Amino acid sequence: MQKRLIAASVAALATVSIGLAGCSSDTEAETTSAQGPGIAVEAPASPERVDAATFAEVVSSPGIQIIDVRSPQEFAEGHIEGAINFNVEGPDFLEQISTLDPAGTYAVYCRSGNRSQPAVAAMADNGITGIYELESGTTGWQGAGLPLVQ
Repeated sequence: MQKRLIAASVAALATVSIGLAGCSSDTEAETTSAQGPGIAVEAPASPERVDAATFAEVVSSPGIQIIDVRSPQEFAEGHIEGAINFNVEGPDFLEQISTLDPAGTYAVYCRSGNRSQPAVAAMADNGITGIYELESGTTGWQGAGLPLVQ
């Protein structure tokens, strides 16, 4: 009796898995990027603070520019793969963000989520609204078991 119940459960799970494997939608197309397979995300209408899991989805999406706003020294010690470094405390930060496409989508982070806030505000002041901000920085990123690269 127990073996038949287990066999029936396995068969039901296999059927559900096969059915779901073929599912897709127009708004969540599977893609591949430097981070691996991901879901295409749309730019938010205004800057949005997100947790590490959501940020991982965002940075795995094609067309997202990842910006690390920590110091060059911190960046060299480890950063999210594919990130560029715009030091929010550097003298050329405003010049750097002025080179960004206002219609682009950006993923911005720092170490703890503090320095990214004024960086995102400066970007928004320059007409850039499609921003995802990692609320917990690299501290939360690593706490979620996600890697940094050098």
